[in-house]
Amino acid sequence: MLKWLIVLMATVFVIGLLQPRLPQAGRLPGDLRFRLRGREYSFPFGSVILFSLVAALIGWLI
Repeated sequence: MLKWLIVLMATVFVIGLLQPRLPQAGRLPGDLRFRLRGREYSFPFGSVILFSLVAALIGWLI
């Protein structure tokens, strides 16, 4: 359980770092992006799930 939590947190961190550089990565179904008072907010739920599944697969293979 702890290994899964570490992989999930690392994946969320990496996605957060890469998202400004990869604008198309934040457009999966399930990702929320909206503007409020001139600021843009992004909640990449779909991307996090997809990338965490990929990270879990890599962790399982290692």
